Amino acid sequence: MSFRFSWVLAFLLVQFGLWVFWRLKDGKRGSVYKNASEKVASVSRKNIDADRLQWKNRIILAGLAVLALAASGPQIGTRVRPIERKGVDLVIALDTSTSMNAEDITPSRLEKAKFELGRLIRHLKGDRVAIIVFAGSSHLYLPLTTDYEAALLFLNEIDTDMIPTQGTALSLAMNTALSAYTEESDKFKVMLLVSDGEDHEGQAVELAAKAANAGLMINTVGVGSKAGSLIPEKSKDKKTTQYKRDRDGKLITSSLDETILKEIAAAGNGSFFWFGNTQDTYKEIAGAIANMEKKTISTHEFSEYEDRYQSFALVAFCFLVVGFVMPTRPKVRP
Repeated sequence: MSFRFSWVLAFLLVQFGLWVFWRLKDGKRGSVYKNASEKVASVSRKNIDADRLQWKNRIILAGLAVLALAASGPQIGTRVRPIERKGVDLVIALDTSTSMNAEDITPSRLEKAKFELGRLIRHLKGDRVAIIVFAGSSHLYLPLTTDYEAALLFLNEIDTDMIPTQGTALSLAMNTALSAYTEESDKFKVMLLVSDGEDHEGQAVELAAKAANAGLMINTVGVGSKAGSLIPEKSKDKKTTQYKRDRDGKLITSSLDETILKEIAAAGNGSFFWFGNTQDTYKEIAGAIANMEKKTISTHEFSEYEDRYQSFALVAFCFLVVGFVMPTRPKVRP
């Protein structure tokens, strides 16, 4: 049992205090006017039954107490109703290779991707979401969940130091995405592959076609620019100390490879998107997901307290009516 307006219960304490004060002040039980003259006392005894008067007051006080209880909004028991969630299973595979530190997209490719993906997750309604991080290897970072707040917390903690094995293994990310699904349904499975497109294994397109045959739609998101940018190497305090070089000591320029990402999206029956400096791409992705066929993800029971003030209000009304109409004259006058 709980109360919607628990502060109203303070009136019960006030009423109890007044009742104690009244009892102490009343003195003798049989006295109505204890300081009255004998003539007045005699008339009052003939016309007022002290016991009835006391019961009348008790009933009225009880009615006021129950009325205060009703006003506090008592909630008793539970009301159960079914809740259905409909949506798709969305697996986000986010590239965490060092090339994602490039700053051709402000403030960096990875930070821009995290920002847009965060907005996408907040826009979801009923869909389950999972997160995969990959570089030279791939790991399921967050299993499928409808807890978007948890997904945002996990997303914010992603950085390029999470996976020590460097590289960009797009095919490994796809294999991990397939293992993230717990059901064998051939619909409602969507992968969002977010990367700068540098595939170091060269098997991504073939695997995308196989994944599409297994019912997984693969959408790709390019992060970066065609002009490219140097790859900063950051210290522990996240400050750029130098830029990455190859074995010959030459600076490495990383640029967006749209071609491979578009080929993967085409083979995976999906679409290609781009996270740029001046675009709200998450809206396009959210729109594409919203237009997909949905499945019932979960059906559960939602319980909540049910308002019961009506019963208390009815009891209070009955008490007050009886209290006010109750006669105080004795049945037989002395």
